[in-house]
Amino acid sequence: MPSIKTRVLVLSDTHGLRFQPGMEPLEHVDVAIHCGDLTNDSKLKDYREAIRLLDQINAPLKIAIAGNHEFSLDDVAYKDKIDETCRIRQEDLSEDIMAEFGKFGEAKQLLLAAKDKGIVFLEEGTHKLRLPNGASLKVYVSPYTPAHNCGGWGFQYDGSHDFAIEKGTDIAITHGPPHGILDMTNGRERIGCPQLFAAIARAQPRIHCFGHVHDGWGAKLVSWRPKISERPHHFSDINNDKSFIIENMARLRGSKFESSEDQKEREDKLERYKLQRYCHCNPDGRPLTSGETMFVNAALMGDRGLNQFPWLIDVDLDQYQDQRKRKQTDDVGLDSHIENKRK
Repeated sequence: MPSIKTRVLVLSDTHGLRFQPGMEPLEHVDVAIHCGDLTNDSKLKDYREAIRLLDQINAPLKIAIAGNHEFSLDDVAYKDKIDETCRIRQEDLSEDIMAEFGKFGEAKQLLLAAKDKGIVFLEEGTHKLRLPNGASLKVYVSPYTPAHNCGGWGFQYDGSHDFAIEKGTDIAITHGPPHGILDMTNGRERIGCPQLFAAIARAQPRIHCFGHVHDGWGAKLVSWRPKISERPHHFSDINNDKSFIIENMARLRGSKFESSEDQKEREDKLERYKLQRYCHCNPDGRPLTSGETMFVNAALMGDRGLNQFPWLIDVDLDQYQDQRKRKQTDDVGLDSHIENKRK
C-alpha cells in the first residue's frame, strides 16, 4: 500500500491562554493535535479562547481532546463540583455556576460547533480518520489521568484505568504521560500512569503524545525489547541502547557545570527553536520504524505562560482505502472520514 508523508504538530496544556507574540506556529501541517487542558478553569470563555488559539494553527484538521482541567466536559465531576459548592455555601448556586461554566453539555457543544474551523473534538476510544492529504490515521484517545490524592478535577481515576489501545494504532493521544517517560515533576516525582505505559508497550503505536506534566516537556524515541514482559515496566521493556532523548527541559536550561562551548551551542539551539516556533522530532528525515515509539510531551505552559515549544513530527501514513467503496463526508463537515470505536 502506498504511503503518504504527513506532517503533524502537537501541543498541549494551553490553559485558556493565547500564543505569546512571536510564538504562533507558522508551519503548515497536515494535522494538529491538542492533548488536553484546553482551559484553565473550564469556563465557557476559556473554551472560546481555546478555539481561537486552535484556529490560528495552519492546518486543515485540528484534533482536540479533554484534560483534567476540562471538568465541565465530565458530567459526573461537574455535578460533584456544583453539589459541593452549594453544600459549602449552603445555598443553591447552580444557576450562577452554569451561567459561567455552562449547562451540562454546553461546553462540549461549543467544541463540536467549531468544525467549520477544522477542529474535531474526540472522546475516549479508537478513531479512524481520512486526512485531507489522503492519508489514513488511526488514533487512540483518552483524557484520563491518575488522581494522585488531588481530586475535584475531570477525567480522573483512583487505582487503575483500562487503556484499550489496539495494535496498528498510528498515534495514541492521551492527556497524561505513561509512567517513566517524560513524566517527572519539578519535585522529582514521576506521576505518569503505569497502566498507560503497559498498554503503550503492548500496542507500540508509532507516536504517543501527551502533556499534563509541564516540566516533563520533551521528546524521546523509544526502541522496544523484542519480547514485552507480562507486566511491562520502563525499566525492563525499553532497549536503552537504541533509545534516546531528542530534547527536554534539562537540556534547554543547561547547568552551572556546562562549558562555554556547550552554553553557546545550547543558546544557539534555543534561538533556532524560537525562530522556527517549534521543535522537530525527526529533522534528519529518519522514518519511524516497527518496534519504536516516539514519545512527545507537548505541554506549552511553562514558568512564563505559553513559553514552551510545540512539537513537529513527520510520519509516513498509509493511503486511505474506503472500505465501503463510495465517497463520503464525515459528520464534522471536513473532507475526512471518521470511524469511531469506543471502549
